[in-house]
Amino acid sequence: MAVGESGTEVPVLFVHGNLSDGSAWREQLGLLPAGLRGIAPDLRGFGGGRPEPVDATRGVGDFRDDLVALLDDLGLGAVHLVGHSMGGGIVMDLAARHPGRVRTITLVAPVSPYGYGGTRDDGTPCAPDFAGSGGGTANPGLVAAIRAGDRTDADPLSPRNVVRTLYFSEPAAVRNEDELLAGILGARIGDDHYPGDATPSPHWPGTAPGTRGVLNAISPKYFGWQDFPESGCRAPVLWIRGDRDAIVSDTAMTDLGHLGALGMVPGWPGAEVFPAQPMIAQTRRVLERYGDYEERVMTGTGHFPYAERPEEFATLLHAHLARAGR
Repeated sequence: MAVGESGTEVPVLFVHGNLSDGSAWREQLGLLPAGLRGIAPDLRGFGGGRPEPVDATRGVGDFRDDLVALLDDLGLGAVHLVGHSMGGGIVMDLAARHPGRVRTITLVAPVSPYGYGGTRDDGTPCAPDFAGSGGGTANPGLVAAIRAGDRTDADPLSPRNVVRTLYFSEPAAVRNEDELLAGILGARIGDDHYPGDATPSPHWPGTAPGTRGVLNAISPKYFGWQDFPESGCRAPVLWIRGDRDAIVSDTAMTDLGHLGALGMVPGWPGAEVFPAQPMIAQTRRVLERYGDYEERVMTGTGHFPYAERPEEFATLLHAHLARAGR
């Protein structure tokens, strides 16, 4: 866990996403202005995080409860929340269940309010068993490469090439590559962690969520923050995203509906049966229902806009955090 200076500073809790760890926020911790204290823990099963298994039937509840316990251990009350990707879903879940612990919320390329994979525009599942989401949707080659600690770039889906082609807008834009690679390789692999277990399905693409592990925890079968507007939380929300994000978008390169339409997953039954998940549209619709939010698009950036252009991201973040002071 990376932690800034202690004292009377107002705490800012940074929550990383899937296949990452708290070190991804190191630059942002260093850019925080005086009066703010950054805290960037490793989530359960990532980096130096707790080794306990993830009970996916609780959605992201295990991650949320770990963070609340951390805040309690540090003696902290209300904090600013910053969540990236899966971490965005975790902070929304935390804010909905513990609104008194939240000053502001910053979402960075957040997982859709209807979970990841296998939903239509309105959030209804494409299949009754939520096929196309969960642990069975991970690329087995990537899982094997992480398990083996592969640091090469020989395979297109090696962890290093994931950083270059999925995390950033283009290989030339990559910064802090080895640190981000270490975040991927630090993930615990297996049914209890990443990617999780899976259940065979009669529906395309033949896999449905299991009950354990990371990808099941963000499956729409168990997870969603679509009811956040009715939670009672009134913290202002800033939503930052890159317009070249390949992981969270309406045409995500890790969404099986979109990959099927591209002919990259065999047997795709067509858009009427299994459309690409419109993640951006889903998020915008829920936040519009909430009301107190601002959407900022960092043009020319990918899934890690805060790592791709850290100073520009910090300017947006700091202005938002200042709202609590006003």
